[in-house]
Amino acid sequence: MTPSQRDRAAHFRRLHTKRPLVLPNAWDAASARVIELAGAEAIATTSAAVSWVFGRGDGQTLRRDEMIQVIRSITRVVEVPVTADVEGGYGEGSAEDVAETVRGVLDAGAVGINLEDSPGHGGELLLAPEIQAKRIRAARAAGDDLVLNARTDVYLFQVGAPETRFAEAVRRANLYREAGADCVFVPGVLDAETIAALVRAIAGPVNIMAKPGSPTIAELGQLGVARVSLGPALALAALGTTQQAARELLEHGTYRALENGLPFGEANGMFART
Repeated sequence: MTPSQRDRAAHFRRLHTKRPLVLPNAWDAASARVIELAGAEAIATTSAAVSWVFGRGDGQTLRRDEMIQVIRSITRVVEVPVTADVEGGYGEGSAEDVAETVRGVLDAGAVGINLEDSPGHGGELLLAPEIQAKRIRAARAAGDDLVLNARTDVYLFQVGAPETRFAEAVRRANLYREAGADCVFVPGVLDAETIAALVRAIAGPVNIMAKPGSPTIAELGQLGVARVSLGPALALAALGTTQQAARELLEHGTYRALENGLPFGEANGMFART
């Protein structure tokens, strides 16, 4: 029996007790299927790489229907829960726009979202936290079963003086939790000491974005991190391999960079059941 949307959401929520839940980020159906076959228990999307698929830069350049199209293509080919990066919620970013996006994401088969507090209004880097809290409440009202990961970009965009960032990130994180977020995402933090302090100060599960230079997955788990994602890092690795192979082909006429590629039959066979 195929699990229901509610069952998948409940399963995804339970996975957050793993400390940490590891969420590799996909950007299309093929990358999601590869990630699932590698053993992922759940998959996140990356808005940056999805934007690149559409030939645009990252940063609120997508339309709601374009992102939902990609989410639907992913949920059709994987069985594990999918959580979707929906940036600032699309449209004009109002609470009503966020609710409409949540309904579309759920209809596309995903069970969670990331909702970020950037960009702000009037040239500000971030939204006022009270405005973001209102948007979170609207998202929660639109989807009871939704696993809502509220992202604050205080560290990512280096908002305010360095000595103020920790307190501001914690203030926002706890306000977002009170508004209905299941988890809080604080990208842009790499050092173990700050990560551990965030976990202690935030009243709820914390999501960290890892990259080279971050603590290992095991170390992040020991620090109490609830979930770890990679943002666009896997897509960047794939693009780096493509660039390397293309340069080798064009400059040297050789193919060594292609040796680690998946066999055609294996790649094509990933979609046999669909």
